[in-house]
Amino acid sequence: MVFLKSDNRQNVILLARQEREIEKKEGALEEREKFLGREEKRIEKVKQNLEEQKRIWEEKIAGVAALTYDEAKKIILDQVEKSLTEEVAKRIAQAEEEIKITAEEKAREILVEAMRHGVTDVVAEYTVSSIRVSSEDVKGKIIGRKGRNIRTFERATGVEVDLEEEGEIRLSSFDPIRREIAKRAMDKLIRDGRIQPSRIEEVVFEAGKEVKQIILEEGKQLCQKVDVYSLPSDLVQILGRFKFRFSFGQNMIIHTLEETKIGVAIAQELKADVSTVRLGCLLHDIGKVVTDKEGSHVQLGVELLKKYNLPEVVINCVAEHHEDRPFSSVESTIVWIADAISGSRPGARYEPHEDYLKRMTSIEDIAKSFPGVIDVAAYQAGREVRVIVQPEEVSDSQTKVLAYQIAQKLNKEAKWVGQIKITVIREIRGEVTAPIEEKAES
Repeated sequence: MVFLKSDNRQNVILLARQEREIEKKEGALEEREKFLGREEKRIEKVKQNLEEQKRIWEEKIAGVAALTYDEAKKIILDQVEKSLTEEVAKRIAQAEEEIKITAEEKAREILVEAMRHGVTDVVAEYTVSSIRVSSEDVKGKIIGRKGRNIRTFERATGVEVDLEEEGEIRLSSFDPIRREIAKRAMDKLIRDGRIQPSRIEEVVFEAGKEVKQIILEEGKQLCQKVDVYSLPSDLVQILGRFKFRFSFGQNMIIHTLEETKIGVAIAQELKADVSTVRLGCLLHDIGKVVTDKEGSHVQLGVELLKKYNLPEVVINCVAEHHEDRPFSSVESTIVWIADAISGSRPGARYEPHEDYLKRMTSIEDIAKSFPGVIDVAAYQAGREVRVIVQPEEVSDSQTKVLAYQIAQKLNKEAKWVGQIKITVIREIRGEVTAPIEEKAES
């Protein structure tokens, strides 16, 4: 009996174990069923997504099938370009920075090389010419009886004669052409020895013709130095006046020659039109020697060049070289740069001289504005003005009135500080040419 009880206990224990095993397996089966359910749902979702992608691609393929070769190619290129936009932008920025650095270095090289080509000799000339004399007796002849010779000379030339310096005669005038004529006339009179009013006027007239020829030769030489050979002779003559013209103390021929060399060098480096730059530089300041009209030198230069039918691109270079209007071409910009380089280099210009020249010119122009005035000469830095009138139009009694009127207008318009002496000269001459008959010998 004892044996039977022991077996029953073992069976009970075994059954309990089996029941626990069965419960575990049932729990595992339930978990697996849940897992399989979730997987089925996930697979179903993936299947749905695939079906949707299939539908989308089917639509795209159907669309591509309806496109031409060029249309399909454009779509592909657009997609590629879009994907590379960021990379392309980065490369462009790098290239721009490299170009900027290279351009600055190249610009410096071009300007330095151009300025080296533009180097010219500089000679300072302002408002006084001197003539050495061997004897003080010569000065007495120049003065003449009661000063009539020196008055005639000053009236004929429009310059002031200073005899105070020992062994030297100084000719003073703000107008360099007048001064050159006076110097040549004075040299000839001293060598000739015949110094009298009629001879003075004759010699001054001859000196004027000589200076006119010199001006033409100077114009030709300037054109030859910059390799320009096709300009009208009248323009060449006008360019020759640069020899006796200064801008802020800088001689116009020197400035023009210097600027043209610089401009041509820059144009060659930049592959611009060298011929246009050459003419633009040569003619850019030609309006400064146009004295018979009023206006800025840019305006006067443009009008003059239009008169001679120069190319429009050259006229634009002249019209734009002070930035009065936007640049119309790279050649116009080069002319402006060359002018700025020549004018702004150290020692190139002396501004007070230009102010002095403007003041003297203004004084003479104001005096010339009155009717009956045929010539005006300003002396002593503008402190003395001599006015020559037409005797048929201005009477003796009117000379004082005219002098007062000129003084009033100068006081109002010339903005002059100090005193100005106005001298009005009215001169009547009587000339007769009489034939001389030969007498028969007795």
